[in-house]
Amino acid sequence: MGGGTALIVGAGAGLSAALARRLAARGLNVALAARSTDKLAALARETRASVHQCDASDPAQVAALFAALDAGPDAVELVVYNPSYRQRAPFVELDHEEVRKTLMITCYGGFLVGQEAAKRMVGAGQGTILFTGASASIKGYKHSAPFAMGKFGLRGLAQSMARELAPQNIHVAHFVIDGGIEKEDDPRKDARGEDGLLDPTAIADTYLHVFDQPRNAWTWEVELRPWMENF
Repeated sequence: MGGGTALIVGAGAGLSAALARRLAARGLNVALAARSTDKLAALARETRASVHQCDASDPAQVAALFAALDAGPDAVELVVYNPSYRQRAPFVELDHEEVRKTLMITCYGGFLVGQEAAKRMVGAGQGTILFTGASASIKGYKHSAPFAMGKFGLRGLAQSMARELAPQNIHVAHFVIDGGIEKEDDPRKDARGEDGLLDPTAIADTYLHVFDQPRNAWTWEVELRPWMENF
C-alpha cells in the first residue's frame, strides 16, 4: 500500500511518532497536525511529513487543515485522532473552564476531525478513521470525571460512526489504551518493570493491522494493555 496520505492529529512523541514512522515506511505521505508544531521538526524530517498547526477543538482550524490536504496530490486514506486533555481533582473542586477544555479537546475535536474526514471519504468511497481512547473510555476513575466524560463521549462517537459509515466502505475503529505508554528514557520503567508500560511501536503495529483488515472482517474496537495491567 502506498501513495495515499495519512493524517495524525495531536501528533507528538510516543504513539504518534511510532505511527508516523510505520506509515512513512509503507510509502504513505504523512501529515502531522498539532496545536504546537515546534516539537515536530525532527519527526517531520525523519518521516518526510508535512506539518500543520491546528487546534482540533476549533472548527475553522480543522476545516483549514483538511482544505490544505485537499490541495495535495493524494487523497487522505487514513486519519488518526490522538489529542486528549485532562484535569485531575476531587469532583467538587473541578474548574469549570478546565472541564470545558477537556471535553472540547478530547471529544468535540474528535467529532470535528471525524466529520471532515468522513465528508471526503464518503465521496471517495473508502477510508479509515481511528480514534485513540484510554482506560477512561470504559471506566470512570475518581478525581478524573472530565477525562471520563471526554473519553466516554469519544468512544460513543466512534461506535456511532462505525455503524453508519461501514456500509459506505469507511472503517471506523476505537482503541482502548489501558496503561501507560512508554516514553524515551521513561523514569517509570524501573518502577513498573520490563512489561509495565505499552511499547508505542507495538501499539502502532496494531493500528496498522486494523487499517489493513479486509472489509469482511472489520473490528470497531481493540483493547491494548500490558499483560500485568489489572482490568
